[in-house]
Amino acid sequence: MTELKGKAESGWRLENSYARLPELFFSSLDLSPVRRPELIILNHSLAESLGLNVHDLQSKKGVAILAGNQIPDGSLPIAQAYAGHQFGYFTVLGDGRAMLIGEQITPEGERVDIQLKGSGRTPYSRHADGRAALGPMLREYIISEAMHALGIATTRSLAVVTTGELIVRETELPGAILTRVAGSHLRVGTFQYATNLGTVEDLRALADYTLQRHFSDNNIGENPYLFLLEETIRRQADLIAKWQLVGFIHGVMNTDNMTISGETIDYGPCAFMDTYDPKTVFSSIDVYGRYAYNNQPYIGLWNLARFAETLLPLLHDDKEQAIKLSQDAIKEFIKLYNHNWLSGMRAKLGIFDEEPEDRAFMEELLGIMHKYSADYTNTFLALTFDEFEDTALFESVEFSGWYDSWQNRLGRQEESKDLSHELMKDSNPALIPRNHRVEAALEAAEEQEDYSVMERFLDALSNPYAHSPEQAEYSELPEPTSRPYRTFCGT
Repeated sequence: MTELKGKAESGWRLENSYARLPELFFSSLDLSPVRRPELIILNHSLAESLGLNVHDLQSKKGVAILAGNQIPDGSLPIAQAYAGHQFGYFTVLGDGRAMLIGEQITPEGERVDIQLKGSGRTPYSRHADGRAALGPMLREYIISEAMHALGIATTRSLAVVTTGELIVRETELPGAILTRVAGSHLRVGTFQYATNLGTVEDLRALADYTLQRHFSDNNIGENPYLFLLEETIRRQADLIAKWQLVGFIHGVMNTDNMTISGETIDYGPCAFMDTYDPKTVFSSIDVYGRYAYNNQPYIGLWNLARFAETLLPLLHDDKEQAIKLSQDAIKEFIKLYNHNWLSGMRAKLGIFDEEPEDRAFMEELLGIMHKYSADYTNTFLALTFDEFEDTALFESVEFSGWYDSWQNRLGRQEESKDLSHELMKDSNPALIPRNHRVEAALEAAEEQEDYSVMERFLDALSNPYAHSPEQAEYSELPEPTSRPYRTFCGT
């Protein structure tokens, strides 16, 4: 009776369905305890939605679990194996510094992965220490929670704990562990691993598991593996369009960072665009711009083609027919992406109906923004509230002509200007996690152990469509600089 009471108090309801797959796909782990775990931030609302006891998570035992020093009841710690094309080159990978402690069953009956990132070496560590630094873990916490608030499918962050240990990168840095929550960690790279290192039956077991995990409520049809491909394409077309609409740049769109669930995953060198430039790159390692802002839809397509290749043995017994089925499915990505992007841009401009010239009309605005180095987010905010500052963009002849065309476009639809305004408010965030604000929060945390800057920032980001006075300061642009902003993987 005491054990059952403890479970009820903590809220952990863990299962381990992934560990029932062939052993090819994972390795069981021993814990790698850290010296002095300390809770830095806990996502109370997420914890409650998972059915976890917030008070218990803040206790000594709860923090020990979040640090990987202790496992909760029902946990079977594993590291998942996968492969991937990294910057176009195939390599065998795996969770080199992450431990899946189990799948939490939420009060609503949903199944989500609970993973500790930075928890120590695994069989896939490739000679690395398996640890993580505080700054990158807090970055992932901030950006992933901002993405969730923006309505974009994403893994989420439950907690960050420091380890009381230093890790060595270019300098000595405070160590930390992030607790990541995901619909699953199934990736395109997981299927690539199965195809390259396993048998067809291993691949089939993985595909069947994925269908059961993510699509059991769907009408799958006669060819379940074709459905798996088509649904993954649909989810990624929706996801990447939403990235583009808010100016988010992932930074490292390797195939191992594309989930089957359609969630954004891996917030290493990611950032949000300030000045609109389709060639924007922030990642220090993306020297050729492979994952630049304007390339993201095409890289998404490329990654999905690699996914389709893995499924060929399951799609049809005849190889040529399997190839045709996969090619027909892949062709739909650009159509779906364009539909999602156009729909989102119409909403950002208060447009309810469709006209054939809409795409050219939208691209004209983006072209003017690019010419005059306009801020992406704040331009749409200015349009939303019809408040234009004295900037080169708004003073230009090109913008004046476009603005008149836009007013005429709004006048041709049945919906009122008030309804258009409300649609724009709901589609254009008051703020994004601007890079200089993220850096300020991380600097305060790392150098002064001051987490209040981050906490205030997170509070403002939690409801980006509120357009409240308190959010105004976070929409301010950074001071001009001749040095381009650069991000790093944080490994």
